[in-house]
Amino acid sequence: MKLSDIQYGEMAKEASAPSKSLLNIPKAFLIGGLICLCGQGILNIFTAVGLNKEAAGSFTSITLVLFSALLTAVGLYPKVAKHGGAGTLVPITGFANAVVSPAIEFRTEGWVLGVGTKIFAIAGPVILYGTAASIAYGIIYWAVKTIAG
Repeated sequence: MKLSDIQYGEMAKEASAPSKSLLNIPKAFLIGGLICLCGQGILNIFTAVGLNKEAAGSFTSITLVLFSALLTAVGLYPKVAKHGGAGTLVPITGFANAVVSPAIEFRTEGWVLGVGTKIFAIAGPVILYGTAASIAYGIIYWAVKTIAG
């Protein structure tokens, strides 16, 4: 069956549900804000027990990654993401979810061919291009600083 561009466009329009922006945007804002609020609370706890600001920040990041990985493993993070949408993409928790999700999905195929192969399926390109971009920006920064003086 060959479809024209117009027919394909009509089929795609029928198949895709309209976005409920008036509901989705506030939910994303609230969920993302709650994640950030939890992070701030964790940071406050670590500074209250005597860690300096830099160490407390590092331990907060580690704790947020651990919590989001655990919530993904038990199936709660996807449920929150269903309602929170972009609000759950707060960088560190969303990244942990992106790493853990494929690993959990393919765990039945074993540690090497399942988890080991798929763990960075989604996050791999982010790591690759993020690292490459940071190297390129560093070289440009170094060149500009060297030339400027």
